[in-house]
Amino acid sequence: MSDTDTMERPAAGRSKVADATRAGTTSGNNGAPGWWRRLFNHKMLLLFVLPGTLVVLCFHYLPLLGNVIAFKDYQPFLGILESDWVGFENFEVIYSGDQRFLNALTNTLILTTMQAVMVFPAPIALALMLNSLFHERVKHIVQSVLYLPHFLSWVIVVALFQQMLGGAGLLNNFLRANDFATVSIIGNSDTFRALLVSQVIWKDTGWATILFLAALSTINSELYEAASVDGAGRWRQTWHVTLPGIRGVIILLFILRLGDSLSVGFEQIILQQAAVGRQVSEVLDTYVYNYGIIDGNWGIAAAIGLAKGVVGVVLVLGANKVAHIFGEAGVYQK
Repeated sequence: MSDTDTMERPAAGRSKVADATRAGTTSGNNGAPGWWRRLFNHKMLLLFVLPGTLVVLCFHYLPLLGNVIAFKDYQPFLGILESDWVGFENFEVIYSGDQRFLNALTNTLILTTMQAVMVFPAPIALALMLNSLFHERVKHIVQSVLYLPHFLSWVIVVALFQQMLGGAGLLNNFLRANDFATVSIIGNSDTFRALLVSQVIWKDTGWATILFLAALSTINSELYEAASVDGAGRWRQTWHVTLPGIRGVIILLFILRLGDSLSVGFEQIILQQAAVGRQVSEVLDTYVYNYGIIDGNWGIAAAIGLAKGVVGVVLVLGANKVAHIFGEAGVYQK
């Protein structure tokens, strides 16, 4: 055995001992020292997200405990703990065929379907059109103009539509001035649902294009060049290159939208409900407000809200499972 071998073996042994000692220091006690060290190393990042985390916990998760009143005859002057248990009695309006509830559910499902067909594809189409603009300056100007309505409250949006389409609005004043018959849009129960959908499209379509434009920017330009060489025109490139490139984002956003599908805009509808009546405008959110809160049926309001949440979770999980079947990541991986 040479002297070199004799010197290398102890060195190798010391190296293994040092590695073991370092590993024990890092992950000893079930990894606690290493875990605390990582927390300390990222303390500024943790402090940065702490306020947002506290807001989410206090205003989103902590109030979930209040869902217990769905199983109680809740009386505000008694409090949650002192109110009597009634089991599933508050859910009776759901399975007993209460006409007011069924009307609200029907209107909700109709509006949900209309928004899924017309509102959800709108930002996709708009993003494709914006992406086709070759002049970047023009593209940025158009994007900025389209983003602006998102920052307006529903009070302002409803007021704008009334000023434009109301009985004494700009459109009807123009028709009167030119001896044409006026049209009844605001306050007309026959056009109310179409009005709601058009308001949502005008307000939020521009803002919703942000994610789709970001997804479009990740598509490799060489794919378009290859498709062009193969003789594909603009439409075939859109169908075979662009849409497959953003399919994952489309499916993800659609799954997330399903979780909130039974909420079709409380503030937007309640501001216009008096003009058309509850028969055509009552949805689950306004039903909870009118019948549950205004009429003092707190337990029923909580029961319907809890049922909505459960349905939303089931829809998200089911849609995510379907996405996995078709090879997409969905909201979360398997």
